[in-house]
Parts: sequence; C-alpha cells; structure tokens
Amino acid sequence: MKRIIFGIVSLLSAVTILSSCHKLDLQPTSELLADQYPTTAAQYTSASGPIYIALRGDYALSYFFTQSASTDESVLPTFGSNWLDGYKYQELHRHTWTKDNAWINSTWTYLSNIIGTANQTIYVLQSAPAGTAKTQGMAELKTMRALAYFMMMDNYGSVPLDTLYGSIQTKANASRSQVFNYIESELKTSIPYLKTTVGTSTYGLPTKYLAYSILAKMYLNAAVYTGTGRYDDCIAACDQIISSGLYSIEPMSSYLQMFYPTNGPSAKEFIFAIPFDATTTSGNMYYARYDLNRNQGIRYLYAGSNPGSYTDPIMNQNTGNGLVNSMPSGPRMTTNEYYANFDDPNDVRNKQWLTGAQYWQDGKPLMVSTTNKGYDQFYTGSNAAGSYVYALNLTPLGSKVRSGTNSDFDLGNDEIAWNTGYRNIKFYPDYTNTINRNQNNDVPLFRYSDIILMKAEAILRGGAPTSGATALSLVNQIKSNRTTSAALTSISLDGIYSERCKEFAWEAWHRNDMIRFGKYENSWGLGKTNADTYRRLFPIPTVAFQTNSKLVQNPGY
Repeated sequence: MKRIIFGIVSLLSAVTILSSCHKLDLQPTSELLADQYPTTAAQYTSASGPIYIALRGDYALSYFFTQSASTDESVLPTFGSNWLDGYKYQELHRHTWTKDNAWINSTWTYLSNIIGTANQTIYVLQSAPAGTAKTQGMAELKTMRALAYFMMMDNYGSVPLDTLYGSIQTKANASRSQVFNYIESELKTSIPYLKTTVGTSTYGLPTKYLAYSILAKMYLNAAVYTGTGRYDDCIAACDQIISSGLYSIEPMSSYLQMFYPTNGPSAKEFIFAIPFDATTTSGNMYYARYDLNRNQGIRYLYAGSNPGSYTDPIMNQNTGNGLVNSMPSGPRMTTNEYYANFDDPNDVRNKQWLTGAQYWQDGKPLMVSTTNKGYDQFYTGSNAAGSYVYALNLTPLGSKVRSGTNSDFDLGNDEIAWNTGYRNIKFYPDYTNTINRNQNNDVPLFRYSDIILMKAEAILRGGAPTSGATALSLVNQIKSNRTTSAALTSISLDGIYSERCKEFAWEAWHRNDMIRFGKYENSWGLGKTNADTYRRLFPIPTVAFQTNSKLVQNPGY
C-alpha cells in the first residue's frame, strides 16, 4: 500500500459549517451524536484527518525554503527578471530578511494553521465516548500539535501558547524555555498511549517513536533553546528508538530509493513521513520538483539528432522523447561551501547531485539546441539567431555573478546562466504524472539515521555513552551503509556536521544544524556575509501582529 489518504468525516465538516453560519433550516435525515462517535482507532484517524492535511499543506514549499534557502545548502538566484519575487529568495540567502519576507510570513501561517487545526479537532473530539481509542487518539493529536510547536519554537523562539479552541483572548509570547517545557510535557504525557506498531497501518501517523524523535531533537538543541545542554536526555530518547529494533539503516543499494516517487511504508528508516499523492492533493510540488532547467519543455538532442525513446537509468522508466515529460521548475542549486562536504568519491550520496557533463544512458553526451544569443546573452557576433548546439555541462555556482547582469544576484538569462550550479535530485522526479508538476514522493521528517547521528553528536558534546556505543562506532554505522571507503578512525564535531550535510541534504534540517554547530553566521554563496546572531530566529511576521497586538517582536527586528 503506497499511499495513506486521510479523510475528513462528517463530524468535523459539520463543525466547520456551523461555525460559519448563523442558521440552518435544513432538516437532517440522519443524526451523528458526539457521545456516539468516534469509538475506534480507525474512526479517530479519520476524524483527525484535517491536522495531517494541514501538515502536508506547506511543508514542501514555505517551510523548505526557510530551512534550506537561509543556509548554504540551497539558493535560487535570479535569471534576468525570473524569480525576483520581491527579493524573498535573495533576502533568505543573504540574511537580510525583514518581518515582511513572504517565506517567513507564510511559514508562520502554515505552522499556526497546524496548531489551530489541532486545537479545533481536540475540542470537537473531547466529548467522544471514553475508552482506549479516545485516549490514544487524543495522544496522537497532542503529539502532532507538539510537533508544530517544536517547529514554531525552533524558527521563531518565543511564541504564544494558545491551546484552547474558541478562546477570544489573544495571548502574549511565552518564553522559549516555557514553550520547550510545554512540548516536553505534552510528549511525555502522550507517549504511554501512543502506538508502537510500525508499518502500513501507522504510516504517516504519530507513534511513540515520533514522540521520542522530537524529544531527542529538542534535547540535542536544548543549549540553543534554553541555555542548558540535555545530552544525556537526548541519548536516552535515541535509545528508546534504537532498542525497539523496529528500524535499520538502508544499505547503499536502496539509499536513493528511499526518496523516489515509489517510496512509502517499506522504507526501513522512516520514523515519520508526510505522505504525498499527486492525484488527490496538491502533491509534493516544490520539494521534489526536478530542477535541471527552465520551463521550456524538452529540448535535448542526441548530438544534434532526435534521441527517440529514452529510459531513465535510475528509475528504469521510459520518459518519451526527452529527459522529463513534466514541467521543470526554478533551478535551486547548492553553494560550493555546502557541496565541499561531498568529498568521498565512493559515497552513494554523491548520486543525489547533478554535476558536470550530462550523458544519456548509452554514454552519448546530452546535447542542447539553442541560438548563439540564447547560449550567451552577451554574444556580440553578427549571427545572433544562428543555431548553437552544445553538450550540457553543469558548472559550480562560484561566488560572483557574470559581468553585465542586472544585479549581483543575477546569473543572467541565457544557457550559460541556466547551466550554472549543481542541482539536487534526491527527491527524484515523478514521471508517472504528466498533467502537472505534482510529485508522489513522500517526505520523511525523522529517519533512523538521524537518531544514530544525534546520539553520536550528543556523546561528543558530553553525554554518557550507552550500550557499548561510541560516537565513532555510531558514525561508522552510517558510513558502512553509504560508502565503500574505509571506516573512519576518528570523529570530531566537524566530522559529524559534514556527515549530516551528506545524509540530510534537502530534508529541511540544515538551518537547525548550522545554528547548533555555530556556522549560521558564516559567509557563503552569492554575497552572504551578514553575521548577525539575532537572525538565528526569524522575526514574528506582520501577519501575526495584525491579529494579535500582544505579541512582542524578537530582538534585532
């Protein structure tokens, strides 16, 4: 079973309708009473559907950009006037954002919506019949709300603890430590009632191991959040997951497949993932979108001749008369600083990148047909419209744009510009969807490899080793499943940081990592030199102050 689709039952639909209408003159033909429904675990899952829909809503867009494009992991420069978009990408890249940045605004709205949806669902279901199903269902909802609050705390610091649906009183910010304590308490209270089953029946749903994963991540970052390290607590939370024996590290042969459009409950490492379905939802539209070239459809040639039918070498899927049969998107690329972590030629994780010369399956170079002016906008010869065919070669981003472009963030509007930058294709393109750019790739929030590396880092930061494991043995447990190179003989914090860069590229954890390792103020990419430490928190956006005048802005903004 590849996909899990959460339904919205009549109970919650009725609440939404009644909250927006003053009077209904319709005579009901059936009756669903709060003290009669839901009563089973399956019914609670169905009734809880809106919170999972809310989580899926903007994770692959706004949340991804705030976590990745504010770091050295990814950047979306401008190409002439393409993707200028109110400078929202440039501001993230250079740490010059304000409280009006569109991505920061929409991320706040996204996370607030998850919390509000959870509050509403908990309120509606509190009158349901008592029993094991209710206790478990409420624990799941509170775990999801805790996850959203963790993301809010991580990004915005002190935020309102508003957990009562229907209250007309706005709340001021709680301190970051207070939010931390609230999340910790909610998770610890929920854990005894959460499921321990792992597989299709719980895929995309909160289990006991999601709760422990959130706690582990919180404890690892506790020195950032509260000023006090909690490394032994991080190790203890990791051990709860490790000792379950329910997860394992994917071998080299299946590492990349974890992120394919065909991924799902069979992934050995997925502790919690967001299911996406291109046919029934908005789909994983931005996160997994193929970022090789621009929205001009197929324009590739076999050395100047039609390639005919092409079979993709990784997915082994026929793609028709070109590389992709859907519409590519804006070319997000990585910086040289981030790509420098991929320094092991025998590592399977190198294959998540498109770099250098590109070839067809039979080894022939992938050719592109354009014009002299189309290839180089600064062409000064006498035949600007003349045909120009070249072998596609992706070049590193560098630190400076080409002379003559419109701004110092503009790569240009020609083939040279469009072929600049190494592209990540970890969440591999979905060729089964020919209608739009939606993707079927599910996105993991927590993987087992993260648990292993968190424990290793916590030990290096002063936590006590357990179960005979050392930081080195834990890191080598990952390495042995990712590369044929020899095992490491020593490990440092910088080594763990580099390993996390390799392992979790494009998985929305890099901002969190850079802050914890003290690297968020570094310089990188296209003119990122700002070292303001207050930017470890995003500003509370304008949209929040419009509805809550009690909020206090984060320092520096």
